[in-house]
Amino acid sequence: MKPLVLASLILFCGLIAYENKKHKKMHNNQEKSFWAKEREANNVRRKSLDDLEYISIPLDTFPTNLMPEDETVADCLQILQELCSQKIVNFTGISNTDLKLMYGAPNINLLTEYDQNYTLLARTLQKWAVVLYENGYVDETQTILEFAISTKTDVSKSYYLLADIYKQKEQPEKIQHLIDVAGTLNSALKNSIVRTLQESNPYNG
Repeated sequence: MKPLVLASLILFCGLIAYENKKHKKMHNNQEKSFWAKEREANNVRRKSLDDLEYISIPLDTFPTNLMPEDETVADCLQILQELCSQKIVNFTGISNTDLKLMYGAPNINLLTEYDQNYTLLARTLQKWAVVLYENGYVDETQTILEFAISTKTDVSKSYYLLADIYKQKEQPEKIQHLIDVAGTLNSALKNSIVRTLQESNPYNG
């Protein structure tokens, strides 16, 4: 093997070893930091939950009389009825560790339940909206989706379908509001939603 090639190979192997060592050190530091934060969170006492932004479902303003015989619609309505008696909070993007730091470790099960209720709400509203939209109930779909957006859902197709409705109604200026809301989301999907809303035809079914 020629000296230059050998030297290059040694240098390459050295760089690989260095990068691996650096990555391992960073990973170890991140892990130590995580567990230190987790230990701190587990020692936080129970705090009041009165200041949470609880979400109320305005079921009386929704088109609950439409297509009640449809299996999907009936399922969505049943879920929404059940959620009306539950506490719902959008904690999208907030880790359990951070929730414990904010509200105390003893509250984590309740907070997780509230967040799971929100996830179910957001998905149910989208599912219901799609069925109504596909059956020609555009105004009613708009009502449902505007409520979903007001809760800062990160279900991307809720934004895209509502944007499509605004364009159908020649109200493209309202899409800017969707972009503004999406830009405030505490979600990994934020940039993707904003970028897609800026395209000409965001909703593809």
